[in-house]
Amino acid sequence: MHFLKRLRPSRPAGCIFFTLSLVCMGHTFAADEYSEEALHNRVAGILKKTPLIDGHNDLPMVYTMRVGGNLDQMPFTSDLLAIEKPTHTDHSRMVQGMMGGQFWSVYIPIRTYPGTNGDVARVLKQIDVVHRMIATYPDQLELALTADEIVDAHRRGKIASMMGIEGGHAIEDSLANLRMLYEAGARYMTLTHSKGLRWADSATDKERVGGLSPFGKEVVREMNRIGMMVDLSHVSVNAMNDALDISTAPVIFSHSSAFALTAHKRNIPDQVLLRLKANNGVAMVTFFPSYVSETVRLSWLDLREKINSESNDPKEQIKLFMAQRLSLPRPTLSDVADHIDHIKNLIGIDYIGIGGDYDGMPPGPVGLEDVSTYPALFVELLRRGYSDSDVAKIAGKNVLRVMKDVEKVASKEQLSRLPSNVQIDELDADAAEAP
Repeated sequence: MHFLKRLRPSRPAGCIFFTLSLVCMGHTFAADEYSEEALHNRVAGILKKTPLIDGHNDLPMVYTMRVGGNLDQMPFTSDLLAIEKPTHTDHSRMVQGMMGGQFWSVYIPIRTYPGTNGDVARVLKQIDVVHRMIATYPDQLELALTADEIVDAHRRGKIASMMGIEGGHAIEDSLANLRMLYEAGARYMTLTHSKGLRWADSATDKERVGGLSPFGKEVVREMNRIGMMVDLSHVSVNAMNDALDISTAPVIFSHSSAFALTAHKRNIPDQVLLRLKANNGVAMVTFFPSYVSETVRLSWLDLREKINSESNDPKEQIKLFMAQRLSLPRPTLSDVADHIDHIKNLIGIDYIGIGGDYDGMPPGPVGLEDVSTYPALFVELLRRGYSDSDVAKIAGKNVLRVMKDVEKVASKEQLSRLPSNVQIDELDADAAEAP
């Protein structure tokens, strides 16, 4: 009673009860606002307006490796989670994941430095797989070559389908090949994959040219001119910096996370992230286990060392690793959100996207097992205090802005520059020819 008297002694008891009830109801409303259902509904509302665009998915490679590109043997509209070796991706799970756009990776392996004859033909076959996916499932997928076409497809309930070349070995040291792959639909190219090239160093191979060679810089210039996004995932830090020095358009990292949290060579150092902000590009955070958890990364290294001590045969080493990798620890959805937090805190919300790397990685983080789980990540970000606008930017607005900027730069540069016919041997006479 002493407490009530101090509040308002002249107020009727009924009013006091009503006031306290409102306070309690206010707390109830606040709790409901952050319930799982309420947060999921917020995410659904965001992704209805803004297409969720993932920067990297390897399902086309899965079709090629498992069924020789025969879509009938593994229909995209069937439950591919139920097959003997489940995929991370099919149409029903993409719908469940509220996806609006996907950059399909048209990846071809690079076995040895610096690639091999016939890589152009091989990547064209991968591009054909994507075109046939779209033609086979027109009610589900739609080819999108510009930012506006992505938005239009999303408005009509289609999953906008784009293509990204993973590894510059696909152009076989030829700007003519680069241009024709753009004409075939490729809208970004990762400058390297796991091995270096005559003109670009990989993050996971011996450094030979110190970043980008003169020809490598010409590749970046020509990509700017034609309107193909420069992707710096997989490249060395020196190559990242060289590309940022040269590019007149924003660049992307299609599937990389923050080196400051997980010290994998495939991740982006803070110094480069700061340059990415100045470039107005976007870092599309990946879910690859050893890229998002330092504990997992070190466990992978320990397993590799153990296997290397057991066998000198590369094929046997791969077999042993595949057999034992499922025993390794897995990161969590929270680990991925931590990388988003780090990049946001360092350079801001306007430079973050999502590049899951589904169907190109082992079992993903707990909570992000396949493409159906994207909403759970955005729910976690809302819980951490991100606004609806923040989530919309990460989901798709940031990469759409980059695409539009790249298109504008290309339109401008095509008015002043003709296609480059520079040959690699003209610029890189002293480039290394062998490991």
